[in-house]
Order: sequence, then C-alpha cells, then structure tokens
Amino acid sequence: MSNIATDGAPLAASPLTRAVLEIDEYASGLGWDRPARLFALVDTARLRTQEPSLADQLGLAEKNAGALTPVEQDELPEGKALDEFLATIAWPDVIAGCAMTVERLMLPPSAEAAIPEGLNDAKLAKWVAEHPERQEVRMTVAVLRNGARESAIRLRSKDTATEVLTGSDLVPGLAEALAATFES
Repeated sequence: MSNIATDGAPLAASPLTRAVLEIDEYASGLGWDRPARLFALVDTARLRTQEPSLADQLGLAEKNAGALTPVEQDELPEGKALDEFLATIAWPDVIAGCAMTVERLMLPPSAEAAIPEGLNDAKLAKWVAEHPERQEVRMTVAVLRNGARESAIRLRSKDTATEVLTGSDLVPGLAEALAATFES
C-alpha cells in the first residue's frame, strides 16, 4: 500500500503541507538560480464557488476539504531587500495565506561557529559563498492567517522530490516576515 496520493503529495499531509510541496515542485520545474517568488494561498472550495470560471481555467477539480490553491503573484521588484518588500504587502481578506520560494546558501552549524566577527553583509555573503561546506538550498515557506506555518527545503545537491525536508519551523525568520503581511 502506498502512502503517496496520485498527485505525489503524502496522504497524511495537511492542506498547508500539500500546498508547500506543490509550490516546491513547481519551483523545481523552473530550475535553479531563479529569483524569489511570492504566492497567495486561496481556499480552493471558496475559489470554486466565487470564481467558477477561473477555477475551471486553473483546472481545479474537487480536492480534499480545506485544500489551498497557490496563485503566483507578480515578480518581486529587483534591488529591493526581501524584508523591505514584504513590509509593503497587505493581503485582502479573501487570501487565506501566502507562501514564498527563496534560494539561499546555507552553512552547517559547525561552519556557522567559524564566521569571522565584524563582517558587513557583502563580506559575509562572500565568505559564505566561498566556504567549502556551503549548500545551495531552495526554501518554500507558507503561513496562514490563523498562524499555521509550513516549510520545505530542497538541497541543490539532492534535487529530487523524495529528498525534500518539511517542517513547520525550518525557516522561522521568513515565516515571521510572511505572517507580518497579515497584521493590520
């Protein structure tokens, strides 16, 4: 017996986890070295009821109760810091949550302890980029209005759907920034 649904998501996954994995798979299909992408998360049933022609256009068949549909937003402005950009967003009430994919370089905890002190952002980025233990990762983080969070992390060196790590608190800083877009 398989524990994988026909769309590739784990059967036991919550609607938020399924949405994060769907976005991760979409981003994977686009390849690496891409800019950050922002998605609105809408309640699929509500979308089918309120916008049936759009739901048909998107190919949204009946999904599990509480299913979320990711809707990619316009490209993020170039040259603007991610936290500054996110601080400008306010979602309408119809949006249940949001998600973002971001590529970054990460270091293992053992390497983080060796970061030289006093580096500015540019020098720190250069130091990390040149570190032999760096890992290129794509992080997909989603939050809902009700506070629920989910993340998926994919290593470039293990770029397969079966190697994606998921968890609610893998990227807390980005999750906080996304959650702040729902604060009035």
